[in-house]
Amino acid sequence: MSEFSDIHDELRSVAADLLAKDLNNDPGDWALFVSAGWVGLDTPEDAGGAGATFAEVAVICEELGRAVAPTGYLGGAVLAIGALNAVQSNDSRDTLLQDVVSGSIRSALAVPGAAEPAPFELATTRLGWRVHGRAAFVPDAAGAQRLLLPARDADGVAVLVDVSADSPGLTVSEQSVLDETRRLATVTAEGVEVDADAVWRFDGDPEEQLRKLTERAALAVACDSVGVAQAMLDATVAYTGVRQQFGRPLGSFQAVKHACADMLVTISVARQLVNAAIESPGPRAVSMAKAYATEAAVEVAGKAMQLHGGIGYTWESGVHVYLKRAALNRSLFGSPAEHRARIAQRWH
Repeated sequence: MSEFSDIHDELRSVAADLLAKDLNNDPGDWALFVSAGWVGLDTPEDAGGAGATFAEVAVICEELGRAVAPTGYLGGAVLAIGALNAVQSNDSRDTLLQDVVSGSIRSALAVPGAAEPAPFELATTRLGWRVHGRAAFVPDAAGAQRLLLPARDADGVAVLVDVSADSPGLTVSEQSVLDETRRLATVTAEGVEVDADAVWRFDGDPEEQLRKLTERAALAVACDSVGVAQAMLDATVAYTGVRQQFGRPLGSFQAVKHACADMLVTISVARQLVNAAIESPGPRAVSMAKAYATEAAVEVAGKAMQLHGGIGYTWESGVHVYLKRAALNRSLFGSPAEHRARIAQRWH
């Protein structure tokens, strides 16, 4: 990543400026992301994208966490684009990919926040193909016009099924969660009719591609958590530098210095693990990054709340927004305990 550090620094600066605006997760905000080129960052250039890699997407994810931005980027860009890039090229897929990158259509991947990554079944009946299944804690499904359902056909092979959000038998129900900056939903398919051109085969080994999609989701959340933690450290250093206690800045006390130093070390380790997973993706690297970074964000945000003193527990401080986001990130796409268990299995 070092050879692209200048590009990443510029991308990070532009993202920070754009996210400093008051975002409310509305269509106008999405248009800003489209015009900035973020939606199609790692989409091939022939589909209207920038032809970059996930490393550039990761920069945006971190800045979204730093700003606790209430956007649909995780589901509408990171996951949807990842899924569309993972399937074989065909006319219907190519058209949807171009429409998503151009911003004319919002799409979302109905991969659940936990459990089986392909929770839908594609069945053949005398009336044609039908999709059944349910996925919970799906990011940004409520605002999507098209949903991509990871399903298994009659032979158990993983496929991706493209359905319209208003298809008969398809229900998208928003789920209330502690973190108000994210929109999660339950997607239920009860005999949704699909045509042959809406069933897409993965490019390469289906199970490997499905695994990579879930790893992409987990790693994106880890990047977001690093941004959350960094924002909390920056805010704490700034606050303790001006807050006076006993006639001197709070930050001048050794205990406070040690606490901030501990936060810095924790974030540095999280960033190293996340960078390692981006450079050399794989089950173990992603699980290490997801487990550590998401727990680190909760720890740092909690410590930031303490170091802000009484005001840290008020709505005015805004610390609670970061703590809630960190808490949801910790459980989304596999808890730290689940990821550590996967790491342990791979050592046997």
